[in-house]
Amino acid sequence: MKKIAIIEDEHPIAKMYELKLTNNGYDVAIATDGHEGYDLIKEMQPDLVLLDLRMPEMSGDELLEKIRQTDWGAHPRVVVLTNISRDEAPSSLRLLGIDRYIVKAHHTPAEVVAVVDEILS
Repeated sequence: MKKIAIIEDEHPIAKMYELKLTNNGYDVAIATDGHEGYDLIKEMQPDLVLLDLRMPEMSGDELLEKIRQTDWGAHPRVVVLTNISRDEAPSSLRLLGIDRYIVKAHHTPAEVVAVVDEILS
């Protein structure tokens, strides 16, 4: 079973994606800020991370930069799932190995699950 870490500070949104992904056969865990996300990714070693950018404690791009500097953090696939437009996104994301950039407001949860399925298949 493929493992997915959802790093999202809005609990209802995180739970919605957790339900959709679990129903699609994934093992899913949630963290609600960057520090929790770091610990979760380190412990879980997920196959894919759904990562919000605007979060308390540590932003998503800071978290991604921090995990990419570790041996274990080089492996997970990453889908940025945020409401920040691509034009407003930190330029450092391009160098941190993300697989997709999805603006939440422009995609349904089913479309996000389809992207995850495509990346992990």
